[in-house]
Amino acid sequence: MDVGRPELIHRVAMSLRDYPVTALLGPRQCGKTTIARDFARRHRAEYFDLEDPVSMRRLSDPMRALSHVRGLIVIDEIQRSPELFPILRVLADRHPLPARFLVLGSASPDLLRQSSESLAGRIAHIEMSGFDMIEAGDRNLNRLWWRGGFPRSYLARTEDVGRDWLNNFIATFLERDIREFGVQIAAPLLRRFWSMLAHYHGQTWNASEVGRSLGQSHTTVQRYLDLLTSALVVRQLQPWFENLGKRQVKSPKVYVRDPGLLHALLEIPSMRMLEGHPKIGASWEGFVIEELIRATDARHAYFWGTQSGAELDLLLQLGGKRYGVEVKLNDAPELTKSMKIALQDLDLDLLYVVYPGRKYYWVHDKVQVLSLTDARSKLTKARAAGA
Repeated sequence: MDVGRPELIHRVAMSLRDYPVTALLGPRQCGKTTIARDFARRHRAEYFDLEDPVSMRRLSDPMRALSHVRGLIVIDEIQRSPELFPILRVLADRHPLPARFLVLGSASPDLLRQSSESLAGRIAHIEMSGFDMIEAGDRNLNRLWWRGGFPRSYLARTEDVGRDWLNNFIATFLERDIREFGVQIAAPLLRRFWSMLAHYHGQTWNASEVGRSLGQSHTTVQRYLDLLTSALVVRQLQPWFENLGKRQVKSPKVYVRDPGLLHALLEIPSMRMLEGHPKIGASWEGFVIEELIRATDARHAYFWGTQSGAELDLLLQLGGKRYGVEVKLNDAPELTKSMKIALQDLDLDLLYVVYPGRKYYWVHDKVQVLSLTDARSKLTKARAAGA
């Protein structure tokens, strides 16, 4: 199965045109190196892989090694040598600019802070994950939902091979990758936390409750959550609240960003077993929300809820308008009391109810039931219209 990534490649190309340094950030094994090697081949770029001893020796004197190169320079695993950022600042300030830089890294708080501080105004950050529904194609939507978007899971020869890869990814992430972030946490403890987080998937975060279950303080488990969020494997969807005269939810919802990872952490062995699992609705909700946030590149994405039970799964502000999204797994969603309250209290321009079917229909003059494919298309156009 051949899966292309034209939209992502276009974003990187435009960024390289507009900025001296572009950082492509994402979890390990999401396809960063494949994209970078393609750019390097097409642009005859100088390529440095900081996991390769030869590349490390070539960069033993980085100013000398990089200052004479023309065109495109690619540096993979940049988080291994953060001392390169001040040097890149000097090289990015040359006029005329003889070279541009594409740097790749697994996102972490330190990497983001160091790159932003050292290269302020000179660097663009592009966040990437595994395949999305456009790259996989509509006909493979269920495969993407079940296996997730990591290439080696999605493209695996069999489901068992893909599941083995995901379990190995989890182990490697906990035992090696976390240490590269400069954090010393016992892998078994973090594995327990991540598995517990999978059971909280789609729920409002309660640090005190999770901390009690793990025998840790609420500040410690919050630090764990922030770490996994920075590593781009967990999303904290922040609450929207305004002065409505109602008690509103003010804690984030938590989601495991890749559905394949979620299913592996929940130890669900097959799609058939997922269909009867109590977390299937939350799994579908997280999958839809992640796809729509990625499609709209939404900087302003929230959920909304009141203490009395009214809620909205996703609130997007695009082109000066407010769009609500409710995610339903049933075959024929109807207008609910909660939707009516959200429409009125949040002054929504439109509310989309996303379900697994393919037909679309209106249940209110501002509420349309439609497929994920159609919702993605409409919201992407709304973003483009407001750009």
